Amino acid sequence: MAFVGRARDIVTVAPAEEPRVVAEDRLDARLGWDRVIRSLDSTPRRTVLQALVGARGGGHLRSALAEVLPDERAAGTPLHLLLDDLSGASLIAGWAWSRWSSDWMYGGAAADSNRPQRPARRMENICAGFRSGSSALAADGSASPAQNCCPVVPLPHPEDPSGWHPLPEHSEVAMRRARRMDVWIADDGRVHVEAGFQDSATEPGGGRVAVHEYSIVLEADSEAERVERLTARPHVLPYPECSAAASNAERLHQVSVAELRTRVIESLPGTLGCTHLNDALRALADLPALLGILRRELAR
Repeated sequence: MAFVGRARDIVTVAPAEEPRVVAEDRLDARLGWDRVIRSLDSTPRRTVLQALVGARGGGHLRSALAEVLPDERAAGTPLHLLLDDLSGASLIAGWAWSRWSSDWMYGGAAADSNRPQRPARRMENICAGFRSGSSALAADGSASPAQNCCPVVPLPHPEDPSGWHPLPEHSEVAMRRARRMDVWIADDGRVHVEAGFQDSATEPGGGRVAVHEYSIVLEADSEAERVERLTARPHVLPYPECSAAASNAERLHQVSVAELRTRVIESLPGTLGCTHLNDALRALADLPALLGILRRELAR
């Protein structure tokens, strides 16, 4: 699997002005089908990333990130977000083959004869969608191939061409995880966030279809110290039972914003959460850093 990740922090001071790019990173990585990192590089380059080669794109990768890149994590840099997302992105990446191959779940793909065959993975009770008795489970406990998806339009809005960094189009098998987090300060000083993400894949006949799409609304106090309101809304999900995780986001009310990366895992484990929604909720821990950037730029 070849990954190209792009992330940036931008500030819009006035509607008539172009947004200011205040931070930008690119990540290039190659992972095997076992999700082990084979190569890793970034722009701007950080040689310390080579310490992550050989790590696997799963929960333990985040422990390695905390050890290897503590300053990037503390600063909430775009690079840290890209690296943190390798776990979830590599987990869902194989879904792209569902649009191109009938036996995609078992490693088969007519266009990729070198892809190894693998046994079905038992998924029961790993998340809300796969809880016992769910229609998402096949008889052997693996994921049912009968998944919902939805055609989606291009993300960039014609009236806001700067709203996204360049998003290359692909005609071959490809998966994209697109994420955003918009932060603003209301007249009463409270901090508001609207966030969302979409996992989508290319179609053989052109266009894209999404398998995951959520939006998230968060309100916090003026210093972004506490979550005062948090709502997650599902839009596209692979199984009917997946939507049960969204309402559990309310368990994070009044928690420390800066501690969300750990509090999400503690509050929404297993069947209480969704692997991909949890990733988006954990990323809200970057809010204090983004708020600091916003205030600094507004004061210029």
